[in-house]
Amino acid sequence: MLDVAAMPPVATIDPRFQSYNIEMVEVTGGRFWKPYAAAQPGAKPERFAARTPIDLHDDRLRKLAAALAPAYLRVSGTWANSTFFADSDAPLSAPPTGFKGVLTRQQWRDVIDFSHAVDAPIVTSFAISAGTRDADGRWTSEQARQLLAFTKSTGGQVAAAEFMNEPDLPAIGGAPEHYDAAAYGRDFATFRAYMKDTAPDVTILGPGTIGTGADTKALFAVSAAGIDAVSYHHYGALSARCSGDRTAQQALSDQWLARTGKTFAFYRTLRDRLAPGKPIWLTETAETACGGNRWAATFTDTFRYLDQLGRLAKAGVQVVMHNTLAASDYGLLDERTHLPRPNYWAALLWRRLMGTSVLDAGIAEQSGLHVYAHCARDTPGGIALLVINNDRRTRRRLTLPAASQRYTLANEKPVDGNVRLNGSTLALGASDQMPALNGEPAPAGAIVFAPATITFLTVANAGNTNCR
Repeated sequence: MLDVAAMPPVATIDPRFQSYNIEMVEVTGGRFWKPYAAAQPGAKPERFAARTPIDLHDDRLRKLAAALAPAYLRVSGTWANSTFFADSDAPLSAPPTGFKGVLTRQQWRDVIDFSHAVDAPIVTSFAISAGTRDADGRWTSEQARQLLAFTKSTGGQVAAAEFMNEPDLPAIGGAPEHYDAAAYGRDFATFRAYMKDTAPDVTILGPGTIGTGADTKALFAVSAAGIDAVSYHHYGALSARCSGDRTAQQALSDQWLARTGKTFAFYRTLRDRLAPGKPIWLTETAETACGGNRWAATFTDTFRYLDQLGRLAKAGVQVVMHNTLAASDYGLLDERTHLPRPNYWAALLWRRLMGTSVLDAGIAEQSGLHVYAHCARDTPGGIALLVINNDRRTRRRLTLPAASQRYTLANEKPVDGNVRLNGSTLALGASDQMPALNGEPAPAGAIVFAPATITFLTVANAGNTNCR
């Protein structure tokens, strides 16, 4: 029997723990990961497709994003490294030399307005491509200065910033040829000095790397002293677009779910050695890199999505930013219709039920069953459990000493685009009305969890003094 009254605290997470990305290329328009549904049947998956700028004034997009508040909105990504901020209302016919894209004042105004409307302060990074550099190849702060000054003049807030996106992939990210840790360290020092002088209230994140090898260690070493919080990226694998070989059958395996913990352990070890005591943010993550696999848009990936949140919250990670809110197959929302996907409904339940105080559920990690506990949101003394039965064949059972409310997510066909809550398919109603996300009463005693299901349980009368 779970001792809900005595579950001890193990971590506290940021109120904006569950956050998301809108990639810079979505804001500016350009070529991004092409959704599989847009490809011809039987054709080899294409990597990229041209897209127009995302409509950040879309009522549905705003309503659904606001329902996840409070959050952070990260506008960055590989394309941000070479995007020119045009600090003028005059249109540009092409990017200046040394840049590959253009961010207009109006587009950034729209980001700021969206940020305010959905209670999601901005996290970003800056251009570092050839156009930002002096004759000696050193990074200069002029583009960062213009973007930050315009943001301030427009009433926007940049809460946190990385110097660049994924410096351990310099060639892909538009860095100069032969860009190494020494060059990064030199440029990061310039960046940090500039930020502390002109924008001291902005949290400096870094290094924003995606790897776990020697290059990443070197980049961490030259920047660790200057960061306010550690940031890193995690994708467990590449999608089929980038020749990944993952299958939907593997998506519920314990080995797959554990990958996020292994990456975190790598960065935690570096943090403990080089930046002791500094918080850790996961600023970009999703099912797989390169836009996600076909099942990233289905309930199949919800097991990874929620297990990752539960696992990293218990480890003390402060913020987890899903890539993306509404682009390609790994978006929480469909990029064309902005209709919710299963991961969105999972995110909404997490937001409504799981508080910021993380508890130890007292259940040892075991194959096929993952249990996470938090203080219940807005319920003094109450607790919330996240119970993931990722075993496709075996029922699981837990015993609670008190009555609870049960919220079970399931789908007999996990690879389709729907999910049911306590037997009812979740979907927006007329005029985009949110469905009632009501729990079902469960009496004290044994609770059975069917195979391949995810269940939230709230125990309002747990009497846990750690949750006052």
